[in-house]
Amino acid sequence: MDTSILIIAVILFVFYIVVRTFRIIPEYERLVILALGRYAGTRGPGLTIVLPFLEQAIKVDMREKFLDIPAQTAITQDNAPIAIDFLVYYRVVDPKLSVIAVDHVVRASTNIATTTLRAVIGDISLDDVLSKREQINDTLRVKLDEVTERWGLKITSVEIREIEPPREVQEAMNRQMSAERERRALVTRASGEREASIAVAEGEKQGAILRAEGQKQSAILQAEGERQAQLLRAQGFAAALQAIEEQAQLASSNTMYLQYMEALRDIGAGASTKFVLPMELVNMAQQFAGGLVSNGQPARRSSGD
Repeated sequence: MDTSILIIAVILFVFYIVVRTFRIIPEYERLVILALGRYAGTRGPGLTIVLPFLEQAIKVDMREKFLDIPAQTAITQDNAPIAIDFLVYYRVVDPKLSVIAVDHVVRASTNIATTTLRAVIGDISLDDVLSKREQINDTLRVKLDEVTERWGLKITSVEIREIEPPREVQEAMNRQMSAERERRALVTRASGEREASIAVAEGEKQGAILRAEGQKQSAILQAEGERQAQLLRAQGFAAALQAIEEQAQLASSNTMYLQYMEALRDIGAGASTKFVLPMELVNMAQQFAGGLVSNGQPARRSSGD
């Protein structure tokens, strides 16, 4: 019975020695080896041999991790208290320093992050803290990286998640946002009214242009009509005057013929047997006779012809 227990104990001891001696290290881990308390190198990844009782192996995760820094109250440059919580992303670049240079690298990084935050916020006014978040992130990253570099860490990013200003500041910001929304609404309404006024004015302008064009065309047509009417009236008047003039000339010639004939009659009724007739009278008599013939009345011959 005692021999069986001894054999089992030996087997377990050998198994423990083998497990402690032969280790498989993943790609994202390293082993910092301390041989009898002194640094003996960094091993991994892959199969690694660690001598039991002589060497101490400390695992170091090389993957990027983050620190969730809880909300910290900081005082701004203009003495306004403000609560900020943020995330710090980091990774181990030197496993030896992360084990030997600092007691607890994660806890130390958290503490240095909070103190660095207060120092950075203390140099910035409240308005800049609320409006320049990216700048604060970059400043925190640079300052933290300068401190943690001696611990074998690399700060890859700092992200502020939430900034909570004091209550009175929040109320003032809410009033400001309400005023800004009202201002934008007024600007939008005024812009819409302006656009509408421009559209109405443009429509009235086009309407006035069209009305003026119509009146112009109407006036042109009316003037053209009046000109044509006046021309026709003038032509009518000219034709009438010409006809009147022709009739007047005809009437004047016949009247002269009649007066000459009366004069001849009076001369013939006298006692004289010889008559002297002017050539104009003879010509007029011939024209008168021709006129009578043309009017369809044949001339009468005297007995002396």
